[in-house]
Amino acid sequence: MSETPTIKQRRKGRSGMQAMLIPSQQMVAEQIRSAPQGIRTDLGALRRCLATRYGADACCPVTVQRHLRAIADLSFGALAKGEPVSAVTPYWRLVDPASMLAARLTGGPTVIRERLAAERPERS
Repeated sequence: MSETPTIKQRRKGRSGMQAMLIPSQQMVAEQIRSAPQGIRTDLGALRRCLATRYGADACCPVTVQRHLRAIADLSFGALAKGEPVSAVTPYWRLVDPASMLAARLTGGPTVIRERLAAERPERS
């Protein structure tokens, strides 16, 4: 990745400090693309992976969620225009369809369930 990460020091507890990664949308999208197909992972795992990759103690959950919403909008729009699934960022791999976040994303829980089901290998 050619992007320079933004890491800010912030307070943790009364006397501690931690390095907080403020990821770009591109960083989040690249991490989402590395999620295994057909398996739902959670946003916490994504944030931990990003923090570790860039040498931070934590990754900003608010920024990641904001980027995820933008990525979902872009991906849903591209799919609606007929783009192949392989050309979009598979945001559905990180969102529990029963969560409140799923209800706020473009396409909602229905699209997330459909995309996850389409990725699962068929059992014989």
